[in-house]
Amino acid sequence: MNIVYWLVAGLLALFYVYAGTLKLARSRDQLRPMMAWVDRTPLPALRALGTVEILGAAGLILPPMTGVAPPLAMAAAGGFVLLQAGAIAVHLTGGDRRIALNIALTATAAAAAWLASGL
Repeated sequence: MNIVYWLVAGLLALFYVYAGTLKLARSRDQLRPMMAWVDRTPLPALRALGTVEILGAAGLILPPMTGVAPPLAMAAAGGFVLLQAGAIAVHLTGGDRRIALNIALTATAAAAAWLASGL
């Protein structure tokens, strides 16, 4: 089960480091083709979201790796479940019905939270 956690958490962390870095480094115009909702979000909120994603990714990996406060990994995964629930709401209220990735990320984060409970 430990190997499965590292696979799931590692892939989830890679995704969120990538997505968070894009939100921190790119302009609104550069993000628009891949994230239609950026025009409805203030730039500081977008940057904060990128920061939260990177910190959450660190929360999935560092606590179990170092052995310091391993329950934080479960909290980070739970935070990603909540983050994706909010993302689904933002997509649906904006008329964007493309939420398959959000549903997959929600399921993956929920699996990571469950796997982290056994660490």
